[in-house]
Amino acid sequence: MNFIKKVVDKNFDESVHLRFQKFSKGEFRNKALIKAKKSGGKYSINTSPEFANDMVKDVAEKLGNNKTKITGAIISTSDLKNDLEFKEIKQFQGVKRYLMDKEMSGLEIIDLLDKFPKAFFALSFEFGENKLKIKPKAPKSGKFGSKENETPKPDFCKLITVDKEIGKSFVFEKPEFRKAKITHTFFIDRIEIPEELKNSKDFAMIREKSKRIGRILRKAEIDGEKITKEYEFMA
Repeated sequence: MNFIKKVVDKNFDESVHLRFQKFSKGEFRNKALIKAKKSGGKYSINTSPEFANDMVKDVAEKLGNNKTKITGAIISTSDLKNDLEFKEIKQFQGVKRYLMDKEMSGLEIIDLLDKFPKAFFALSFEFGENKLKIKPKAPKSGKFGSKENETPKPDFCKLITVDKEIGKSFVFEKPEFRKAKITHTFFIDRIEIPEELKNSKDFAMIREKSKRIGRILRKAEIDGEKITKEYEFMA
């Protein structure tokens, strides 16, 4: 399940915390973009980078014990050389791209996701009627598409699936939709520092352990109908 649906369901687990960990106080527009369509029982879901790890996990769970060819990259600032079987490593300004091109099972992928939750899994693979394609590069940081009236294209990740539950998790307002465009604005209203860290000078630890408290403004246009709703979160 993707992190936006978890917020809606008030399931603020560690994976949701990780999605908001990098944010300071403020307003962040055009996040978690979705463009989706459904035809003949098949969902085509295009998104911005925020959903990458969630999509990889969804398809890996369907893959299970089965193996398939995995391509793309696992991106991290950490040294994972001793923990990954990779084809090549590329590095720029401390960010390492471990290029992947090998056969893996779904369980092996999930094991890596659990072992390196802070890494960005830009992996492409398919299984049955599920096909996932993610650009093998690090997503851009900063206020992505923050200019007035500018909405970037959600073309970083693409998932084709016939799984109704996955489809509904992205467009939950109307499961039997035909076309949908969805944008999110994140409002971080305050940051709650753990009591034991309030006098600490370890700013990296403070950033990692603090909780972001705020709102997500979700604007959806589904089959011509506009729906706007706000969801509070603490993660």
